[in-house]
Amino acid sequence: MTGSPPAALRPQHPSPRSLRGLAAAFGLEVRGDLDDRELTGVVLNSAAVRPGDLYVGVPGRNAHGAEYAAAARDGGAVAVLTDAAGADLAERAGLPVLVAPDARAALGHVAAWIHRTAENPATLFAVTGTNGKTSVVHLLYGILRQLGVVAGLTSTAERRIGDEVVPSSLTTPEASELHALLARMREVEVRAVGVEVSAQALTRHRVDGIVFDVVGFTNLTHDHLDDYGSLDDYFRAKRELFQPDRARRGVVTVDSEWGQRLAVESRIPVTTLTTRRDVEADWRLTVRDESATHTAFLLEGTEGRRIETRVPLLGWYMAANAALAIIMLVEAGHDLHRIAEVLDRDGGIDAYIPGRAERISGERGPLVYIDYGHSPDAFLQTLGAIRRITSGRLIMLFGADGDRDTTKRADMGAIAATGADVVIVTDFHPRFEDPAAIRAALIAGARAAVPDREIHEIPDPRAAFRAALELAGEGDAILYAGPGHEDYHEVKGVKIPYSARDDASAALREAGWAE
Repeated sequence: MTGSPPAALRPQHPSPRSLRGLAAAFGLEVRGDLDDRELTGVVLNSAAVRPGDLYVGVPGRNAHGAEYAAAARDGGAVAVLTDAAGADLAERAGLPVLVAPDARAALGHVAAWIHRTAENPATLFAVTGTNGKTSVVHLLYGILRQLGVVAGLTSTAERRIGDEVVPSSLTTPEASELHALLARMREVEVRAVGVEVSAQALTRHRVDGIVFDVVGFTNLTHDHLDDYGSLDDYFRAKRELFQPDRARRGVVTVDSEWGQRLAVESRIPVTTLTTRRDVEADWRLTVRDESATHTAFLLEGTEGRRIETRVPLLGWYMAANAALAIIMLVEAGHDLHRIAEVLDRDGGIDAYIPGRAERISGERGPLVYIDYGHSPDAFLQTLGAIRRITSGRLIMLFGADGDRDTTKRADMGAIAATGADVVIVTDFHPRFEDPAAIRAALIAGARAAVPDREIHEIPDPRAAFRAALELAGEGDAILYAGPGHEDYHEVKGVKIPYSARDDASAALREAGWAE
């Protein structure tokens, strides 16, 4: 229960709400005297409590959050919300206690009530899927700003409140932080917000209390089977976003059977998008040109609707992400002709996506891309995109998360060996696992796929990247997959400072390749 969220994630001028009114609104059991106490915020973390907060104590991995009620009281909490198991613990702090059957399940709706989320005038967008969520959210943000709309976002990479940027810690914030973030955005007149929604966010109640105006689906591929027993379970978790109590309209990419299934099973109206010629959809994407600096595309819809533009990112899948963002904007009421006008004015979509196929090399030397992809499909798509623009050798550097889905490691190794000319396996967040065992699984997958592939095992990522650079020259390319925007390397519970982007840039300078 340590660490507090950045101040910018909370409203600076909250409108108080009655504690008694909260108890009545949700039919909560009350222990203690509510008096005339008022609430201005809600938090899960006792260390983040400010005067006027409701502290919510939920069961944790090692302790029940209600055990920290006294610390919350000392921080200025005016009451505690918890479950029956935590109520007796919380009462010892001398604060009024509100009791819910499941405090975590209640958190989102309670936070929405405290922060008056239903009164927020902003258009709310959400994106789910295995790969591409972060990219779509940032592309939405970029296009909205080109349209003159004050926009915000929350993604794996960062939170944006207008021009203000705050680092992220979770793909989707806890419900208490998310509703506070929306309230803070309202204060600075943000009028459209993009939210990246993971499957875990849906199953763990992080987006409860929000009804999105438009939601989007990118794809579903092998990932997170440590949390979900099968791809069917994983799909069902994401499908929850396409329910009437969570969203009003949806846009679904139907290139895969999962997208086609979602379009059928969605309980809200959906518009469909495809990049394939053999699939029927409301919108069709055609890639016109791919280069190291951009991807040009044509998006055509029913009734003669069309837009031709470009995105300053590598790969057809980035064009697909941009197309999904454009269609979501159209579904929210933005005029397609107006979107086309501003994109034409600006020479295409103006967006920056931290650590997503991000080119960090200059005009001389090998192409170098840093990417956050850490699933088999992400490897496949990014390798394919770089291969299409590379005349020389393609070198891939990567590792795998420790204490995460182990079933994908063989496939990750196999795709790397199949798609790259040289494979370098390094350490990437081994956490509490044996890093040598993780590397061995990746290498085994690579060897099984391409027995004679050139493979190097270099545990230290700094040394591994420099080895990749020594093997590369003009016309070659390096894909460093995994770390993306992150600025740490996690080993046995310790986050060691490390930025792949900064380190790779330094190595390029050391090698004499001007950026």
